[in-house]
Amino acid sequence: MTRPRGLHGHLLDTLGAALTSGEYPAGTVLRIDELTAAHTVSRTVAREAIRVLETLGMVQSRPKVGVTVRPPETWNVFDPLLIRWRLAGRQRVRQLNQLAQLRAAVEPAAAALAARTATPQQKDRLREISDQMVAATDIAEFVTADIEFHRLVLTSSGNDMFAHLAHVTAEVLRGRVEQHLMPEHPDPTALSRHVAVADAIARSAPAEAEQVMRTLVLAASDEVDRMLG
Repeated sequence: MTRPRGLHGHLLDTLGAALTSGEYPAGTVLRIDELTAAHTVSRTVAREAIRVLETLGMVQSRPKVGVTVRPPETWNVFDPLLIRWRLAGRQRVRQLNQLAQLRAAVEPAAAALAARTATPQQKDRLREISDQMVAATDIAEFVTADIEFHRLVLTSSGNDMFAHLAHVTAEVLRGRVEQHLMPEHPDPTALSRHVAVADAIARSAPAEAEQVMRTLVLAASDEVDRMLG
C-alpha cells in the first residue's frame, strides 16, 4: 500500500504506531469524535485513516459501537505500512528478526528457481545491478540498487507468491536506513556475494545460487544484530 500523505497520512501513521506499540490493545474502542478532537482533524480525515486500518485488519468499525482494535493475529503483517510502523517502534528487534527469518526461508529458494527460469534479459539485468552496487559511492545509492536486485531475484523465480514478497525486502532495507542500521559504506563481502548470486543465476546454477543467497541474507541478519548490540 502506498504511504498516504497530508493530514490523513499523519493521523494514519500516528494511529498505526500506537496500535503496533500496544498503546491500544485488542478490544479497545476508538471513537471518531475523540480522534478528531485529540488530533485536530476533520471527521473525513479520521474516517479515511480508520478505513485504511480496516483494510489492514487492525480495526473493525461497527455502528453504535465505534472502532474496535482487532488482535494482531488478524493484521496483514506483510503490508509495507505495517512493517514500517513496527520497524519504527518498540517491536523493532522482533520485527527485524522475523523478517530475517522470512527472507532466509524464501530468498534462497527464489534464487534457485531464478537460476532455472530467469530470462536472458533478467540475467543480464541482475549482473548490471550487481555492478551498480559495486560502483555505488554512498549507502543510499547502494540500497536503491540492492532493493532492485532482490526484487528482480524474487520476480525472476517465476513464483507469483515469492514475487509478491518483494516489497518486504524493500521495506527491510529502507527500514535499516531509516533506523541507522546500515554500515556507512557497503561491506565488500556483501558486494561480492551479490555478484556471485547474479553470476550463478546467469550460469543456470541453482544449487550455487541458493547457497550464496542463503549466506548473503543470513550475514545481513548478523550485521543488524551486531549494530543493535
